[in-house]
Formats: sequence, C-alpha cells, structure tokens
Amino acid sequence: MEQEQTNNISTVYDPQAVEAKWYKFWEDSKLFHAEVDKDKQPFSIVIPPPNVTGQLHMGHALDNTLQDILIRFKRMQGNNTLWMPGTDHAGIATQIKVEEVLAQDGKTRYDLGREAFIDRVWDWKAQYGSRIINQLKRLGASCDWDRERFTMDEGCSEAVREVFVSLYEEGLIYQGHRITNWCPRCNTALSDIEVEHEEKPGNLYHVRYLVEGTDNEYVTVATTRPETILGDSGVAVHPDDARYKHLIGKGLILPLVGRRLPIVADEYVDPSFGTGAVKVTPAHDPNDFEMGLRHQLAQIVVMNPDGTMAADTGKYAGMDRYECRKALVNDLKDQGYLVKIDEHSHAVGHCQRCATVVEPLVSKQWFVKIGPLAKPAIEAVTSGKIQFVPERFTKIYTNWMDNIRDWCISRQLWWGHRIPAWYCECGEVTVSREDITVCPKCGGKVEQDPDVLDTWFSSALWPFSTMGWPQDTAELKQFYPTSVLVTGYDIIFFWVARMIMMGLKFKKEIPFRHVFIHGLVRDSQGRKMSKSLGNGIDPLEVCDKYGADTLRFMLVTGNTPGNDMRFYWERVESSRNFANKIWNASRFVLMNLEGFDSTFTPGANMFTLADRWILSRYNQTVADVTRNLERFELGEAARMVYEFIWDEFCDWYIELAKGRLYNKEDAESRKVAQYVLNYVLKSTLVLLHPFMPFITEAIWQNLPHQGLSIMTTNWPEEDATLAKPQDEQLMAVIMEVIKAVRNMRAEVNVPPGKKSQVLLKFASDELKTKIEANLGYIKILAAADPVEVLAANAATPENAMTAIVSGVEIYLPLKGLIDVEKENARLNKELDNLDKELARIAGKLNNPGFTAKAPADVIEKEKAKQAEYLEKQAAIKERLVYLASLSDD
Repeated sequence: MEQEQTNNISTVYDPQAVEAKWYKFWEDSKLFHAEVDKDKQPFSIVIPPPNVTGQLHMGHALDNTLQDILIRFKRMQGNNTLWMPGTDHAGIATQIKVEEVLAQDGKTRYDLGREAFIDRVWDWKAQYGSRIINQLKRLGASCDWDRERFTMDEGCSEAVREVFVSLYEEGLIYQGHRITNWCPRCNTALSDIEVEHEEKPGNLYHVRYLVEGTDNEYVTVATTRPETILGDSGVAVHPDDARYKHLIGKGLILPLVGRRLPIVADEYVDPSFGTGAVKVTPAHDPNDFEMGLRHQLAQIVVMNPDGTMAADTGKYAGMDRYECRKALVNDLKDQGYLVKIDEHSHAVGHCQRCATVVEPLVSKQWFVKIGPLAKPAIEAVTSGKIQFVPERFTKIYTNWMDNIRDWCISRQLWWGHRIPAWYCECGEVTVSREDITVCPKCGGKVEQDPDVLDTWFSSALWPFSTMGWPQDTAELKQFYPTSVLVTGYDIIFFWVARMIMMGLKFKKEIPFRHVFIHGLVRDSQGRKMSKSLGNGIDPLEVCDKYGADTLRFMLVTGNTPGNDMRFYWERVESSRNFANKIWNASRFVLMNLEGFDSTFTPGANMFTLADRWILSRYNQTVADVTRNLERFELGEAARMVYEFIWDEFCDWYIELAKGRLYNKEDAESRKVAQYVLNYVLKSTLVLLHPFMPFITEAIWQNLPHQGLSIMTTNWPEEDATLAKPQDEQLMAVIMEVIKAVRNMRAEVNVPPGKKSQVLLKFASDELKTKIEANLGYIKILAAADPVEVLAANAATPENAMTAIVSGVEIYLPLKGLIDVEKENARLNKELDNLDKELARIAGKLNNPGFTAKAPADVIEKEKAKQAEYLEKQAAIKERLVYLASLSDD
C-alpha cells in the first residue's frame, strides 16, 4: 500500500545524521543478505579482501564504490545478489604489526615462541581486524556481512590445505633452490608485488678481470653491486660481439679471489650497456640465475639471510653488505683492478612493509609449477569466456602469462597457513591433508616445515573458498562462477591471474565472467599517493566533512575503466553542491505535495508540453543509464543522472511547474504537476541510488512510496509510451530562446525583476504555431512581457539586440529597457580599470629587466592577460558606441 510522505525533511542536508541512520536501518533490516534462491537470476561479486591490518585509503574507496554501484543496480533489477565480503590475513604486514607491539616491551617473537606468538596475533586480529570493515560500512558498502570471511578461518584453511596437497600429489608443487626476492629485515622471501622499485642515485663500478694465461690482457665488467663479485661464477658476452669473440670458451681470473671464471656467449647480454661484458652471479641476480642454468655455472651464495657476508667470504665475512661494498671497492682500487666509478641512477627494490633494500638470493623454497596451470587460464581469456573491461588489458594479461615463471609460495614467517609438509631424519618428506606426528615410512618423529604460504596462495582461492569449497555447497551452485571481479590493474598478475588458474583447476570453471579494471587515484598533480610524499587523502576525513555520498559521486564521475584519475578538492565540492541541489529540490517538491492524491493518474491529454518533455527526457535517461551500467561505463552513467537532475529537472522543469503549483484556482493542472514532480523525482532517485545511496534513501522515505526501502524498489525500465522525441525537439528550441533572451538581458545588465519586451520571428509556420501555443514558458523563465510574434516579412526592429537559434530570430528592444546614462558610467569605469591594467602589463613586458629574469610561464601568463583585457576593452568600446546610438535616437 502507498505510504504517505512524512514531509519532515530538514532545511539543511546533514550527511552525518542521514548516513548513520540509514546504514543502521539497512543492516537491521537484513537488506544486504542473500539466501540461495534457484528461481532468481544470480549476480555475485567477491570483494578483493583488504588486509586485516588495513585502513581505508582512496584506492579502497574507489574499488568498493564501483562494486557497490554494480551490486545495488543488480539488486534493484531483481537479481539474487551476493557481495561476498572478507579480509586477508596479510602475513608479513600483520606479523610486523605485532612484532612492533612486542618491541615496545623489549621483546621479540622468539622470546614468546611460535605458538604463543600466533596466539598474540589472533588477539591483535580480534581487537583491530574489524576496523577496515567498519570503514567500508561508513562508505555505504552493501556487502552481505552475515557471510563475512577471513583467509585463515576454518573453511578457507581447509581449502588451502586441499589445494596444496592436490597440487603436490600431481607434481605441480615442488621444493627447489631458486632465486627469490629476499628481505634481510623481515627474513623472508617476498613476492614481486611486495617489492617496490624506486629510482635511486648509485654508482656503476668498472672492474677489470685478467684473461687466463696472460700477463696484461683484461676484460672490464661493470656492476652496481660490487659486493656480489665474490659470488661470480662466469662472465657472459653477446655471441656476435666482435670485441670478445676470440675469448669465448676461455677463462678470466676473479679479482681478489683468484677463481677461474669461464667466458660464455649468451644473447641476453646487451653489447651497448657498460662494457658489453657481464659478470654472472647466479645466486644473487634473477637474470644471472637463468644464465647460470643455461651454462651450468655454479651457484655461489656469498650473503647470509640477514644481509651480512657469508662465512666463506674471507676477510669480508660477517660484514654488513654495504660495509663490505666499501671495503671491497677499496681493495680493488688498492690492487689495481678498479678502472673507474660512474654515477648511475637505477631502480632499487625495497620491501613494501619495512622499506629495506631487497636482495635477490638463492634459497630452498616451495614452488608451484605454473606452466600447466597457465595454459587453460590463457585460453579462458582469449576465447572470451572471461572478458577484461577495458579489453586492452587482455593483451597485457596474455603477454605476462606467456612468459610466466614458477611461483615461489613459501614465506619464512610464523603468521599464515603453515605448509603441510613434515620431515623425518630418515629423509622422508610427507605432505598430508591431516597433521601427522610420526613418519609413515619409518615410524620416527617428524617436524613440520616452519614456513607458511604466500598470502596470495589463499587469496587465489577466494572466489570458491568463501562459498564453502571443498564442500559442494548450495552457494557454490548458485553464485559460482561470480559475475564480475572489480580490481585495480596493479594486481592483475598477482591475484587475477592466479584466481583464474585455481578456479579452472579446482572448480573446472572460470571464477568470474568479467574483470572490471579501474586505475589508481592520484593526487591533483598526477602523483601516486604515498606516505613518503605526504600526499595521501583520508577518505574518512572527506566523509566527515562532506559525506560518503559526496565522496562516492566524486570518485565515479569522470572515471573511465582502466584509467587513473586525479583527486581534486574542487570536484569534491562540486559533488557536495550536487547533493545540496538534490536535497533542496526535493524539499521544494515535498512542500508542494499538499493534498497530493496518490491514486490519481493523469490521462495523456492532461499533460502539458513541459510534462511530456520531462517524462520523455527521464525515459531516455533510464535507457542511457541502464545501458552504460551494463557496459561498466559507470562514470558515464553517473554523468547522465547528474545532467538530467541538475540541468533538466531542477533548472527547467521545477521552474516551469511553479506557476501551476501556486495556482490554487486550477486544481486539475496542479494535480498533474504534482503527479509529474513526484513520479520523476521518486523514479530518478532510484536511478541515482547506486551512486548516492544515503541521500536517495532519506528523500525517498519522505515521498509517497511503497515498500520498506528504496533498495527494494524495482529498477526503472524504458517505457515506449513516454518517449516523445518531437516534444523534446520543440522544448529544446523554447529553452534555446529562453537562454538567448537571458544572455542578452545579462549583457546589458537588465535588473532581474524588470520585464522586457521580446519579439520573435520564425523560419516556418509550423514552428511558429507550436511555439505560439507555449509562449507562457518564455514569459515565465525569460522575464519577458510582452512576447510578440512578428510576421515572416516584417522589418527588422531598430535598436534591438538580436540572437538566432534553431529557426527563430529573437529581438530584445533596448529603448527604455536600460538606464543609458547609468550603463555608460558603469562601462566607462570598467574601461578605466582595464586601461590601467593594460598599462601595467605593457610596462612589465617592455621592461628588459623583467623579461630577462622572469620564468617563461610567468611571462606567458602576463601575455595571456594582456590578450584577454584587450578583447574586453574592444567589446566595451563597441557597447559604448551602441549606447550612444540609443541616446541619439
């Protein structure tokens, strides 16, 4: 049953009061929750799980706003929608957080021992782990919080164990000595995404190696890390490099050490870089590692996991790596091996968590053999089963997958999914779904592998582990594959690709049908937001000041799939102004619904041109917004809602309807205006709801409505009976006429309350007839009275301003409309000010002292001002001549 409006909307929009009230209402009413319903079309999204240590940043705000828009849209379309929420245990980040707390008491994790430390981490998670979830709620995220998951909860942990053991049994997981990113501070291997590369100033050290069997023939190599010279096991040159062809197959003598190094030919070497001869240190460089495998070179580890030099490095043993670098360079210099040192800027990898410079280091780790998993994952995308939005990311994805390397999945941490492998003194390694205490081979005591799995291993299973796999649940049957994954382009390789591989492997289906890629939120200068630059903006501060709806709308407008966006406070304020515009327009409508009859439906012949126009424009907006949402063009959809509400409904229709609302003598016309205002406002709020959920709910609840919430309202559908393209065209001409009259009045400063005569001449009788029937709109909105229609052959009026729009000539007679003397005085005063400014600028630009010292951009600004002022000066002089002709008349 239709509920009457309460009309208690406040005079000023208060986002804080509105948002807190309605989010609680939604949660209490369980409006975000979805049960399995086989009779409904499913639509599902799994949230990219934020770190349990995390705090909402602009990237989170954008990512989750986009997801929420899609979920709310599909929910209103009648789909059975599931937005699966949860958090990631964030192995390194969380362990560091807890270790920092322990350090305040002068303790380390080793003082507690593994079990007690893990208990302490769980305590920390219980205390702080819900922080980012509450922040997402503040943003308006309509996740199914009853289903919230955690990558280390019981169900997800069971899925991780099952996948690891299954892959191991198939030979797709193995142990091996390979090179990985190693953090000496965190004392663990890192994934590529956990390494941040910064361009840093450094040096290129040129060192000469003696050619074996000669007294004075040398090959000079260049390196940025001279401490790794101690681990050299070869020198490589390009096979076609004429300088070194005669040396291929011979040997060099390693300076300071005396070890023989074979000279090998390898096409990886760039002859134009450095000297064209490259030292090969397989245990300390990923590219050298691959070259070492190709040429069977020894892997000599010369550095300890903590960044000190290894015991077998002679006098350098125990030195910090940078202390060793300094000492070794001095020794090379003293013994005549150092040729020169050049300044050289290069990218240096840093641990994302502790900012320590990362070392490439060979160590024994667990790996996933990725090739067999990558092939079907490539086919799923190239065949179109999974579609990237925008499509250009398909090529980026396939290029990376074609060159993918085996995945290092072990981390030397305590917090995380512990690797389910046990070792016995007899040499047996047992990988098991269940914990074991004795060796199945000899019955001896076993010890579990101390390492844990890479956090990305568990998040790769997220689309199906969160729905109950490995059990065959009803949720999996309805909601898997998920409909769309919304994520940034920076984790396509680390997360998206791995989800595709794991979904195909263990569910035999793709994990999602679309991958909707968005860019990064950068500052106003285009820089990435970071702590080091101090340019980050806290989304919660924006919410506190302007409201979550304002932040959401700012983030989505102007946003195009896959592209970065810049954060401007001016855009935030523009979105805030939009919220206020909606609120004030809604207050006006509510105040004018007195006596509104919700059972009244006008006949088609009762609508005015303005009614038919706004209903047709609303109907077209429904079609356009729906189409763009379906295509993931969310920014374009938001723009269309904005333009309809602001430019058409608020600025035009409400103004056109006022006369009918205030006319108590024509009750029927008033009822029709009330009907159209209520219908269009209420229906447009539904279109706006996915973008700005709070303000739309608050207004909708005060309008006559059916149902519990705007969230449960059906999404509008295009209605052919409302489409009136001819009325839209006619109204567009009338609006152009009104704008032209307004512009002419403004140009000569006609006081707003003063009516002006307007004369119209038409290019066709048909247009004349149509507009003559609607002259009232021009009178009301252009302050025009009288409005007279001239014959097609009538003479051009004298002393009138003229404008021509879409087949209509418009004349604004000026005699008697303005105070010529007063306008002359105003224009002459403005002309005097311009003359002074132009003289000042000319003085600057003609002064050699200024032009020689001032920056180029400052000089250009002055020239631009000069051009602008000259244009204004000419226009004012032209206007003064025109006014003189009026006074002479």
